[in-house]
Amino acid sequence: MSMAVVGMIAGMALGFAGYFGGFGAFLLVAALGAVGFIAGRFLEGEYEFGDFFRRRDERRR
Repeated sequence: MSMAVVGMIAGMALGFAGYFGGFGAFLLVAALGAVGFIAGRFLEGEYEFGDFFRRRDERRR
């Protein structure tokens, strides 16, 4: 599935949440989507847990 299709599906989910559930539901869906995105990156191996807790001058380049 292309990234454009994934983005379209995510946008539609946010639109439905905002329309039917109001602004609070929109924010909840957006926040859970961001958590899922970060979790997916962890599972793919693009991020390591320590990447978020190291100082900037100690990060790998």
